[in-house]
Amino acid sequence: MRKLGPRRTPGDSVGLTRKQAEAELRRLVGEEQARPVKERLDLETIAPRYLAHKQTQGVRPHTLKTYEMFFRVHLVPFFGARSLDAVTPHEVENFLSMKLREGKSRKTIDHLLGLLSAVYRYAVKRGYARINPVELADRPRQQRPDADIRYLTIEELEAVLRHVPDDEFGRMERVLYLTAAMTGLRRGELVALRWQDVDWFAGLIRVRRSYGSDGFGPPKSRRSSRAVPMADRVAAELEHRYVDSAFRADDDLVFGHPQLGTAYDPSKLRKRFAQAAERAGLRSARFHDLRHTFGTQMAAAGAPIRAIQEWMGHADYRTTTIYADYAPDPSRGVLYARRAFGALRTHGEDDLMEALSPVTPTRASSKAPPASD
Repeated sequence: MRKLGPRRTPGDSVGLTRKQAEAELRRLVGEEQARPVKERLDLETIAPRYLAHKQTQGVRPHTLKTYEMFFRVHLVPFFGARSLDAVTPHEVENFLSMKLREGKSRKTIDHLLGLLSAVYRYAVKRGYARINPVELADRPRQQRPDADIRYLTIEELEAVLRHVPDDEFGRMERVLYLTAAMTGLRRGELVALRWQDVDWFAGLIRVRRSYGSDGFGPPKSRRSSRAVPMADRVAAELEHRYVDSAFRADDDLVFGHPQLGTAYDPSKLRKRFAQAAERAGLRSARFHDLRHTFGTQMAAAGAPIRAIQEWMGHADYRTTTIYADYAPDPSRGVLYARRAFGALRTHGEDDLMEALSPVTPTRASSKAPPASD
């Protein structure tokens, strides 16, 4: 975006007319296209520079590995050794169409195009390219995501807990599954949880770090560092876990390896949960469904969606709104529907509706106004 000058208003001699503004814009575009490129680079050449740049910005090693894979498997093989300026919006659209034919999900394609666009923004800023063809390419309309989410009912959760093996790992995992369902912590956050993060007096669990393929690190996002309320049952089970554990120092892991105290393999945790759910007779269940269990149950209990966002560490409020349908009816819509469509109401409901709606519209008054002289 470039500022060309003030707009001329009718009857004024100061500023640019529409025709003058268009001419000035064409002149600036011509200058931009004529500007020499610092260095002619292709995508394969600029990719290492971009990755090094992101590393200096503090991007996680796991994310950098994902970017490197995107370059190596998807982007470089398609765009080849063409210089950055030789890639057109039409070619970007062809890349998108090819990935759709390969059966890639829209989420994956969006990640690929997002990375490609970020590389071009990096290149344009440093004089390696003149335009960003990704921003000029047309993308197909986004499909609306499935509104249904998978979560466990309390009965299903209890069934899973009953089918956890009664061994060293199982006794630890049973408390972990319960904590996941009643706090909404992510798998990596649970694996990284320390005893110093559990505050029995305040009734809170404080999320301060996470565990992944790169080891221990900060939580997923800035909002992921948070305090989550503990239900009484969670607090009691964690206290029993503390008594049974051989690792009780402040820095020791709550859900560490029962024998070594080291971080529990998240992949193994995921598989063992799926096995317990299968033994309990549940249809295909994922460990992440325990997080959805927390969101739906808290919404059904009447917790504000904004508070649920904070507890779950969602960076975007819109992510949390998937639980809004499970909340009680704050607008008393059921009562309004009954009133609108003539369903029978109890005396108490009539009184409530009178309080909510002080003026009831009628078709005509039963009393005629006094006649005028």
